[in-house]
Amino acid sequence: MTSVTTKPDSSQPSAETSPTLFDDWFDPIEARLRDQVRGLIEEMIRGELDAVLARPRYGRRPEAAAGCDDARGVVGHRHGSRERSLTGTFGKTAITVPRARLEQPDGTTTEWRSGALRTYQRRTLAADALIAGSYLAGTNTRRVRRALSTLFAGSVGKDTVSRVWRKVKSDWDAWNARSLSEEPIVRLILDGTVVRVRLDRKATSMLLLVVMGVRADGQKVLLAVNSMGSESAEAWRTVLDDLIKRGLRRPEFLIVDGAGGLEKAIAAVWHGVPVQRCTVHKHRNLLAHAPERLHEELTADYNDMIYAATPEEISTRRKAFLRKWRLKHRAVADSLEEAGDSLFAFARLPPSQWRSARTTNAIERLHEEFKRRIKTQTVLPSAETAAMLFWALLASGQISMRKVDGWQTLAGTLIDQPVDLAA
Repeated sequence: MTSVTTKPDSSQPSAETSPTLFDDWFDPIEARLRDQVRGLIEEMIRGELDAVLARPRYGRRPEAAAGCDDARGVVGHRHGSRERSLTGTFGKTAITVPRARLEQPDGTTTEWRSGALRTYQRRTLAADALIAGSYLAGTNTRRVRRALSTLFAGSVGKDTVSRVWRKVKSDWDAWNARSLSEEPIVRLILDGTVVRVRLDRKATSMLLLVVMGVRADGQKVLLAVNSMGSESAEAWRTVLDDLIKRGLRRPEFLIVDGAGGLEKAIAAVWHGVPVQRCTVHKHRNLLAHAPERLHEELTADYNDMIYAATPEEISTRRKAFLRKWRLKHRAVADSLEEAGDSLFAFARLPPSQWRSARTTNAIERLHEEFKRRIKTQTVLPSAETAAMLFWALLASGQISMRKVDGWQTLAGTLIDQPVDLAA
């Protein structure tokens, strides 16, 4: 049996000496620009120190005016320089940073710190943003080095990506603690999605409970992403209580997928708010209760009822659907009755909004994009990383949300009188 190996033979040239793609792509514009970067950075930092000491290098400190105790600048002196390595969107470069000691009021001295170049800084913020953006775009931590090797000359590895990603956590924590009292939210869409994360060194399925809001102008906005072990009433109640604690107003309309735990949590905090069950999820439930030979007929009858043009027509076709399927296959009729009027709550809205209110498609599309993004990683490092990654895709602009189709002004959004859809 012949074995295949990737280990290079001793008679072959080593990988280091073999030319690779992009090696001969010399760009004189980029080369000249990078040559100038070092001088520009050093000049900026020297200028910063000159301003602090109020004198250029080798210059004398200005004397205080007669009768005035103040003299311009801070008392101090330069004492050499040190080499620093800095990586930016211009690549990696070595720079010389001046050093100085500044006198304090108590007679001691302290080392001068540049405001432009932070202590221990090795990358510019723009470089960190580029690394984080590459990670969000779907490149996992181990592949970023290869993806950005031409720009950063191989100075970015998976550990660097992990450190950059940890910087995002401060923004994530602030987003989770922000006040919602000024958010004019009138509608909520709630759903969960399953992700695989590493827990105690084992791959475990976790649920992300996601809440999307719709503002009074129709703009969709992400309100919460929480990692939980299940979609129980207690888990959803934790999410909803946190939103209310941070000032979220009582919504006017809710769209859910039909999970029992979510509906119980909603009833406990927002009793009386109209709740719309996703018609797509219910369609799948009905198909699961019927043999395959009846699927086509069942779908046609269901669509005729759900996509009727008026509330009165919906009510008529609902009654006809139940009469027919009680005789043809009772399990289907029982499943439809289980949903009750919540399957038709969309009829309380103006007809132009029915399409967007019938389903949880708006939030399902977010789930699909998130799953596409994490496909390269299979298992995420932790539950918090999964939730933070979901949020960061929207916060960074990798995913954007537009206004609800057919949205009208807030006034008259709900029909004043309940629509009679009883079967």
